[in-house]
Amino acid sequence: MAHAAFDTLEFVDELEKSGIPEKQARALAAAVRKAHESSDLATKADLRELELRLSGEMKLLKWILGFIAAGVASLVLKAFF
Repeated sequence: MAHAAFDTLEFVDELEKSGIPEKQARALAAAVRKAHESSDLATKADLRELELRLSGEMKLLKWILGFIAAGVASLVLKAFF
């Protein structure tokens, strides 16, 4: 999966502008970066790929169900006629 870029320098700068000491800002940036890298985020492309794969599997299942229904119908017709 693709990961969005996380700009730690910009993050630290924003924290420092809001009054957080540099040492604490750097520690927060490191913690956020680690959390960001370890998370499994799905991108739009990942979701589209999954959607296409599931769509193909559903089409196959519809065909299989159709053949099963036709087979059952033919057995019922054969039994009664």
